[in-house]
Amino acid sequence: MKISVIGITSLFLVLQLGFLQAQDFYDINTLESIEITFEESNWDQLLDEAYASTGDYILAKAVTINGITFYSVGVKYKGNSTYRPNQTKNPFHLELDTYKEQEYEGYTDIKLSNVAKDPSFLREVLSYQIIRKYMDAPLSNYANVFVNGNLIGLYSNSESISRKFVNNRFNSKNNTFVKCNPPAGAGPGSNDFPNLVYIGEDSTSYYDAYELKSESGWAELIDLCDTLSNHTDVIDEILDVDRALWMLALNNVLVNLDSYIGGFAQNYYLYRDDNGRFVPVIWDLNESFGRFTMTGSGNVNSTAAKQQMSHLLHENDSGFPLIMKLLGIPLYKRMYLAHYKTILLENFEDGSYFATGQLYQDLIDESVQLDNNKFFTYNNFVSNLTTDVAGGGGGPGGGSTVGITNLMEGRTDFILGLTDFLQVQPSIDDIEFSTSTPIMNEMITIVAKVLDEEEVYLGYRSDEYGVFERIQMFDDGMHNDGEADDNIYGVEILLERAVTQFYIYADNKNIGKFSPERAEHEYHNIIASSINSGTGDIVINEFMASNDITEADQDEEFDDWIEFYNTGSSNLDLEGYFLSDDFEDLMKWSFPAGAIVEADDYLVVWADDDEEQEGYHTNFKLSASGESIFLVDATGAIVDEVSYIDQTADISYGRFPNGTGDFQTMNPTFGAMNSDLTSTNENTELILFNIFPNPTSDKIHCIASEKITSLSIYDASGLNVFTSYPESMEVELDMENLAVGMYIISAVTEETTSLSQIVIKQ
Repeated sequence: MKISVIGITSLFLVLQLGFLQAQDFYDINTLESIEITFEESNWDQLLDEAYASTGDYILAKAVTINGITFYSVGVKYKGNSTYRPNQTKNPFHLELDTYKEQEYEGYTDIKLSNVAKDPSFLREVLSYQIIRKYMDAPLSNYANVFVNGNLIGLYSNSESISRKFVNNRFNSKNNTFVKCNPPAGAGPGSNDFPNLVYIGEDSTSYYDAYELKSESGWAELIDLCDTLSNHTDVIDEILDVDRALWMLALNNVLVNLDSYIGGFAQNYYLYRDDNGRFVPVIWDLNESFGRFTMTGSGNVNSTAAKQQMSHLLHENDSGFPLIMKLLGIPLYKRMYLAHYKTILLENFEDGSYFATGQLYQDLIDESVQLDNNKFFTYNNFVSNLTTDVAGGGGGPGGGSTVGITNLMEGRTDFILGLTDFLQVQPSIDDIEFSTSTPIMNEMITIVAKVLDEEEVYLGYRSDEYGVFERIQMFDDGMHNDGEADDNIYGVEILLERAVTQFYIYADNKNIGKFSPERAEHEYHNIIASSINSGTGDIVINEFMASNDITEADQDEEFDDWIEFYNTGSSNLDLEGYFLSDDFEDLMKWSFPAGAIVEADDYLVVWADDDEEQEGYHTNFKLSASGESIFLVDATGAIVDEVSYIDQTADISYGRFPNGTGDFQTMNPTFGAMNSDLTSTNENTELILFNIFPNPTSDKIHCIASEKITSLSIYDASGLNVFTSYPESMEVELDMENLAVGMYIISAVTEETTSLSQIVIKQ
């Protein structure tokens, strides 16, 4: 990425913690405080007895989270190898809604791990941070936990993989849901492994290896095992193969052997989405970075053995069919190698994981010192990011623990020196469309320049939660691709909806390459409009697709909203007009009688799928992940429309200048004139901070009405990727080399006013 500043050329690259949106329960920049209060003084004994017998929750009088108290909460000990009845610091599972309906920031289940295996306190939180770049995985941070006023210690606090989790990620929660861990726990001598080996049609044969979290689904799990073992030609119809390849690659890179690739082939979930495909989710990372040594075909006890563990571990092992069968398909193996190399280059070759680990340790340093029940010494904590720790802790914390950088520096050098990763990868550049103004329901050609390739494919979908359809691209001069054999590949697709997501994949006989490189988790976007009759006097002026705290309706509910503005000099009656979020159903909701918008005035409609409420409430909700909004007149003609992609909570999307300009992210101005002012300092005058164009594919311009003294860019995970100190009112940023996605541009002016805006990189 290049940043050019008028009169300034210096660029400071820093990694720091922080996210500019409202902090939530898993914000890595926040140490959570969780206080558990029991009526009984023998609470530990009661928890031990429940763990040993029924596994049920016991009643806590109260749980206070960051100063907010919840009464009558279910609490139990959790864990297998990290739980001990004779230790003070055991892992907790808190369930806020065991006895009454209550939640904290939308969460009901709180999973707290006691860091019994990890001197560095980093393995779980840092591993999740890396994995979330490539597939859906739990959020994770740290919490200080107290019981009856006494500090028990510092815990890792990781999001529960629950129905709420899958509904949030996959827009579905009632399908087959499997926890791939033996219900009785895995351990030496156990032969009950959730390894997806097909062992017949009798569901009882699977009971000891898997735990069903849905009401039914054994037959579907068995079907997956059968297909994986015997019908791999259709495996992509029942398994999200791309996500499975990411999971296998991530576990291998991180030497996370207490996982599917290790001795017990466990610690993952499978959820069958509405497309009929099982989606894997990684879980339980407290022994990643080489803490667990059992591969299932021997142990990797030494640091050198862990550094040099094969990237194709179990490639020919029938006891691990997910690995053997997928890597046995040449296309999937080349995709796996592409994903594997991406993980190494983006996290370990450049040392960014080490900088992140240092920042996490700085954040928790004081809490670790105050944790008198930790399983290792403070010196072990300080050193284990870099250096091996021998023994220590006792109980579940005993044994040697490899230093994280000691492991990963050696492993990165070893893996990147292997033949598979010395092969020349294809390159994918100059992606272009046949039109700069795509329209829904028209055919559009996508072309790209690809080198060192044998075959090139386009994956695309028009549904955020749909399956990417993979079709071949051609360099034959017959697909709007220019001359034959000029390395320009083309393919034509139909734009069925306002937003089409796509990626390009190319491979040769050795290895593949994706664009964007984190596909299918990330993707490029095509935003299409419809043919409309012009905006006239009434326009969609502003909307919010994720309203958490900004504006409540008359029933004190924080719902999505859409603001309309009358640009004309006469009152407008919208009776007979329609509002929709579906191009195929433009007359979805009709404005009622009396929907008058006065000249130079505003009307707000709540998009909450609750027409029973008083006022203007539609029969649909807005999707924060992106869709379109259509305003339609009585003849069925589209009067105005807006298409959008991912929206952030409590940030609106509106026209600037008000009523006439292009849509951009902004601080909300509910029922009032849109302003591009984004000052977050209430004690100062509002400062103009304008960013354009937005969205962008390359350069953006930042202009403020005061001198910008510092300017930072944060990615969607909250990581600061660049900072500069321009001392200028105008800054030009080149975002061409950043991955597609959402970024936050944060500026501080000479009057110490904090300004921020969201930018979408296409």
